[in-house]
Amino acid sequence: MNLMKKTILNVFNKTIIYLLLILFALLMMGPFLWLLSVSLMPGKNIFAFPPAILPTFIDFDNYVQVWNYMDFPKYIINTLIMAVIGVVMNVVLSCLTAYPMAAFKFKGRDAVFTLLVATMIIPAAAGMVVNYLTIDALGVMGTYLAVILPSGVSVFNIFLMRQAFMTVPFELRDSGKIDGAGELRIWGQLMLPVVKPSIAVIVLLEFMGRWNDFLWPMIVLNDTDMYPLASALSFLNGQFAYNFGWIAAGTVISVVPIIVVFLFTQKYYMEGISGAVKG
Repeated sequence: MNLMKKTILNVFNKTIIYLLLILFALLMMGPFLWLLSVSLMPGKNIFAFPPAILPTFIDFDNYVQVWNYMDFPKYIINTLIMAVIGVVMNVVLSCLTAYPMAAFKFKGRDAVFTLLVATMIIPAAAGMVVNYLTIDALGVMGTYLAVILPSGVSVFNIFLMRQAFMTVPFELRDSGKIDGAGELRIWGQLMLPVVKPSIAVIVLLEFMGRWNDFLWPMIVLNDTDMYPLASALSFLNGQFAYNFGWIAAGTVISVVPIIVVFLFTQKYYMEGISGAVKG
């Protein structure tokens, strides 16, 4: 009897927990679900009272019109170029910077790492002027490099990879030395395969950041044909009026690649985050 009571109580507790989690998930997804609903209601006045939350009918006319209005393939290619180069640069530079801070013991190592972490409190907007002057001095203004270089490496990514490298048994590094491998070969062939989950976290976060980059490309790119997708969506906002259904449809289209990337990397993402917290 006691066992049955415990089983019923356990099932009841789990049911309550799952219901609360589902409610919390719906609250977090609420803005996106509303945006998706609006994108499927062409010609509907979304500011009417009571507001339209669920579509009374489903019509993909907004998607067809906004796709014909904007050259989505061109802006998607622009975004992919900047995102892929930015992600690769972040992964390589973060791993190269974090590895010696985790594996080597040298004078001032902790001080250097502390200074790096301290820079995380500086707002990103505070560095825009410096970044603009630096990009202008390098002579790459108006190119993809102008968008990519200022965020070519992130302190958070360095921190994440350092924590990941510190969880790797250093006997693995010693075995590579015994076989006569150099540090670069040990880093590339022995250490990096072990920290793949953390690398997947960087890939996902940086891809999302590059894909959603809005303001900086508009500052440094002179040619609107080079805009990434997030910046190009500003074309849907007219000077005197705008079609919110088009904006909603364009936003949903821009979010789809992020969802696809996350679905393929979520397993490594969770492993990498948990590994960094443990480290």
